[in-house]
Amino acid sequence: MPAAASQPHVPIGDVVSALAETVAEDQALEAIGHALAGVDRLGVAFSGGVDSSVLLAAAVRLLGPSRVVAVLGVSPSLAADERAGAHEVARVIGAALVEVTTDEGSIAAYQANGPDRCFHCKNELFAKISDDVVHTHALDAVAYGENLDDARRPDRPGSRAAAEHRVLAPLRDAGLDKAAVRRLARAWDLPCADKPAAPCLASRIPHGSEVSPEKLRQVEQAESGLRRLGFGDFRVRHHDEIARLELPGDDLARAAQEPLRTAVREAVMAAGFRYVVLDLGTMQPGAFTLTVLQGRA
Repeated sequence: MPAAASQPHVPIGDVVSALAETVAEDQALEAIGHALAGVDRLGVAFSGGVDSSVLLAAAVRLLGPSRVVAVLGVSPSLAADERAGAHEVARVIGAALVEVTTDEGSIAAYQANGPDRCFHCKNELFAKISDDVVHTHALDAVAYGENLDDARRPDRPGSRAAAEHRVLAPLRDAGLDKAAVRRLARAWDLPCADKPAAPCLASRIPHGSEVSPEKLRQVEQAESGLRRLGFGDFRVRHHDEIARLELPGDDLARAAQEPLRTAVREAVMAAGFRYVVLDLGTMQPGAFTLTVLQGRA
């Protein structure tokens, strides 16, 4: 009888950890399945971010690719890089993607840019999905990628629009927080697994300052320039002539020193800003809306 081949030694801790992640993955998928019980054909409001991508991938696993449609809302508030990235993620997942053109920019309340701006944007998106996609693709339901952490935040008026349009939130209902969503994205090898959050371009404009196509264009061009310089997670906040850059601590230090300092300044000024400032407070997601809401408390 031939001698058994030598097997590589795998620490028992690694085996247990891998098994635990597999069980968690199966349980998460089962929980999402419960949240989608009774749905035969599903539309997923899709952005290419990690939350909607995990939801789309889960739906394809549960329902099959022929019964799932990714729906991408396109308007001046969606950066071209984000649009292209969404198409690529949907391709990797194996889901059909359709685009709907939204016109939130013509809504006075959206232009006014109050703390409820996101409600008007999402309301427009879900209305367009209902009008343009649900009947065409014979969908039973529409879902979006709100997770449990999102549901706990006070600065997400878009969730009210989802509730009014009876849009499902399977990740939230399955009890999945952001960390769990990212674990699933990595387990399924999604290209967006470690993608930083990328809210719409309008989120870069302070509440009370009008949202306009020109401002959105300036933010998109400035952020595209910073990405070409190698920056990943950041925000360019629009304060009229001033661009305020929010960067993680390490990137903040790099951006303040040559040779990047001049390159950063030139890239942002090329978008039409007169001044470029670095915010020493680093990254502040949701700061505009949270500041207004806390002021009302």
